[in-house]
Amino acid sequence: MATQAKLSEYGISVGTLPSGPLGKISDVPGVTVGHCTVDTQTQKTGVTVVMPCADDMFAQKLPAAACVLNGFGKTAGLVQIGELGTLETPIALTNTLNVGLVYDAMVEYMVGRCAQSGTALRSVNPVVAECNDGGLNDIARRAVRQEHVFAAIENARADFEEGDVGAGKGMVCHGLKGGIGSASRIVELDGARYTLGVLALANHGRLEDLCIGGKSVGAKIAAHLESAPEQQQDKGSCIVVMATDLPLCARQLERVVKRASVGLARLGSYIGHGSGEVFLGFSTTNRVPHESARAVLPCTVLHEGRIDAVFRAMGEATEEAVLRAMLCADTVTGFDGSTKYTIRNFVSQIY
Repeated sequence: MATQAKLSEYGISVGTLPSGPLGKISDVPGVTVGHCTVDTQTQKTGVTVVMPCADDMFAQKLPAAACVLNGFGKTAGLVQIGELGTLETPIALTNTLNVGLVYDAMVEYMVGRCAQSGTALRSVNPVVAECNDGGLNDIARRAVRQEHVFAAIENARADFEEGDVGAGKGMVCHGLKGGIGSASRIVELDGARYTLGVLALANHGRLEDLCIGGKSVGAKIAAHLESAPEQQQDKGSCIVVMATDLPLCARQLERVVKRASVGLARLGSYIGHGSGEVFLGFSTTNRVPHESARAVLPCTVLHEGRIDAVFRAMGEATEEAVLRAMLCADTVTGFDGSTKYTIRNFVSQIY
C-alpha cells in the first residue's frame, strides 16, 4: 500500500497558487483515476487509467493536445490528437512493452461502452502512454492484461492513491523510487475559479541533479545511501497528463502542456537522450459532438493575454506531482534483487 505523504509534512511548498480540495487531477470536476497493480516477486508493474468524464466521451469528445518534448517513447494515439485536437477515450499509462496489450484492452472497453450508449463505433483512437520499468520489473513477461485494464477503470475514483501503484509500481525517479503523483492549482479569471490538475508518471532524472525548493539535494542523498550509486544517465521517461475546466482550444492546450517542462526542470531534470517526455492535456469544456446537425459549433475560449496564470499553474502542478510521486512511493526491491529507496528516508535529513 502506497503511503499518501504530503509535501507540507516535510516543510515543502511549491509555488504560490492555491490547490484544490484534494490536491489532485481529480479536483477537475468529472475526472477520476484508477489503478491496477501487478506486484509479485518478478513483476513490479501495472496500469493507471485517467477517466476524463463520467459520460460517453466518444459521443462528446474533449478538446485535447499533446507535446512531445523528447520522443524516446512508444505512446499510442498522439497522431490523431495532433490532427483533430480531440480526445475520445480514457488515457491509459503502463510500461513500455505493454502498450500494445493495453491498447487492445482499451479498444474492447470502448466497443462495450459505445454499445451500452447506442453509439455506432467504426473507429476509435485509444491513448496509451508508457515508461520503462525494466529496472525493477521483469518487463519481458508483459504482465499487464485486459483484466487489469478493466479493473483499473472499475476502480477509478476521485481520491485515488499515489506512489508505487498502478503504472508507477516499478518506476524510478532521480535514482530513487518514483511512480504516480498528482497535484492541482486554482486560477481565478473574471471572478470565476477554474481548476488545472496534473497526473505524472515519474520515471526520469539523475540523483545527482535532484533539486527540491531550489536546493540541490541529490548529492546529499547519495551520501546517505549505503552504497553510492554509479553516475547515472538521465533516462526512463516522464508522462504528464493535464486536465482542466478552463475553456482552452487545442492550440492553447498544447501551449499549456509544454510548461510541464518547467516543473521537471525545477526539480533538476535535463531531459536526457534516453528519457521520453510526453505531455498530454484536455479540457472538459467545449465538448465536441461526434455527430452534429449544426455545421458551426459555438465555443468560448480564453483570451491569449490572460494565459500566463495558466502557464504558472501547469509548471507548479507538475513540479508538485513529481515530488508527490516520490514522497508517496515506498521502497521497492525488484526482480533481480536491486532496491530503489523512498525519498522519505532522506528528505527530513537533507531538506
